[in-house]
Amino acid sequence: MPSIVSVAEAIPPHTIDQHTVMDFSRELFSESFKDIERLLGAFHNGQIKKRSFVKGIEWFKTDKSFEEKNNAYIESAVELGAIAIEKCLHNQEFLLRNIDYTEIDAIFMISSTGIATPSIEARIMNLLPFSEYTKRIPLWGLGCAGGASGLSRAYEFCLAYPSAKVLVLSIELCSLTFQRNDRSKSNLIGTSLFADGVACALLIGDEVDRESIQRLSSIPKITATQSTTMKNSLDVMGWEIRNEGLYVVFSKDIPSIIENWLKPNVTRFLDENHHDLNDIKHFVAHPGGKKVLDAYVNSLSLPPTMIEVSSEVLEEYGNMSSATILYVLKRFMDKGIKGDIGLATALGPGFSSELLLLRWE
Repeated sequence: MPSIVSVAEAIPPHTIDQHTVMDFSRELFSESFKDIERLLGAFHNGQIKKRSFVKGIEWFKTDKSFEEKNNAYIESAVELGAIAIEKCLHNQEFLLRNIDYTEIDAIFMISSTGIATPSIEARIMNLLPFSEYTKRIPLWGLGCAGGASGLSRAYEFCLAYPSAKVLVLSIELCSLTFQRNDRSKSNLIGTSLFADGVACALLIGDEVDRESIQRLSSIPKITATQSTTMKNSLDVMGWEIRNEGLYVVFSKDIPSIIENWLKPNVTRFLDENHHDLNDIKHFVAHPGGKKVLDAYVNSLSLPPTMIEVSSEVLEEYGNMSSATILYVLKRFMDKGIKGDIGLATALGPGFSSELLLLRWE
C-alpha cells in the first residue's frame, strides 16, 4: 500500500493572537449585533490561542475588491506553496536524502480560498525545477475535507502507478475571503475560527525503495479510503459567490449533524476493512473547531486523549480548512510504531466525509 514519507508546513508571516482578532471583530460588528459581547464568546470558547495570516490585521480594516483579494491569494499561494514543497522534499526529520524535484510524478494541489488559472502548482513549477512532464491535478471546492481527499486521490494514483512519488499540496488562505461588510453570524463565527495555512505531503507507491529515503523506523501506509456525500446538504457549509467575492456558509447545525451522521459512516468503513473503533490507536482528525472535536468524541465514544493532537493544532493555528489535517498528520508521523492502526477523518462541503485507514509499517 502507498506510504506517507514526509510532511512539511509553510507558516504565513503574520501571527496574531485571538484577543487581537476579537477586538477587531468587536469594532467591526458591534453596530450590527446588540448582543455582540455574547456572540464574541465564540472567540473565548473556541480553544484557539493564535492564528497565522498572510496579511497583517491593518490590511483587513479597509475594503478590498475581489480582484485585490484574489491577486493577494495567488501571490502568497505561490510563495508559500513553493516553500512547503521544498521543505517536504528536503525534510531531514523524515527523509534520509533530499528528493529531487524531477522525481515527482504528480502534484495534487488542494485549495478552496482563491481562484487561479493556470492553477497554483503550474505557477510553482516555473519557480522550482520540476520535470515538464509532471502531472498536475488541481482539486478545488472540497473545503475542510480537501486535505484528506487529496491524500485519498494520491493513494489511488500510487495504486495505479506503484513506482510513483506524488505530492499533496494544500494551500488555504481563508483570511483573504474575509468580507468586511458581511454582518451575518456565519461571518462572525468564521472570523473567530479560520486561518491561513499551507502544507505538503509526499506519498510513494509500493515499488519505490522506501528504505533508501525513509528516516523513521515506521511510517503510515494508507490501506483504504472512503468518500461519502450526504444527500440534500448543500447548505451546511461552503461559499456563496457574489460580486465582492466568497461569502462563508456555515450552519450552526454542523456539530449535531456530525454526532448523528459520522458514527454509522465510520462503522461501515471499519467493518468493510475488518476493524472496529477499539483497533484505532491514532485518530488523525481535522479540527474544524472545538464543537466539531467534541462532536467526534461524543459520536464515536472516544476518550478525550484521542483528540489531543488535533486540539493542539487548533489552539496554535486555528482552522486552516484543507491544510489543517496535514498539520495534524505531521505530528502523528513519528508517534506510530509498527502495526499501529490509525483513522484519518475530515468533513467538508457537500456535506461530505473523507476517511482514510492507516497502518504504521
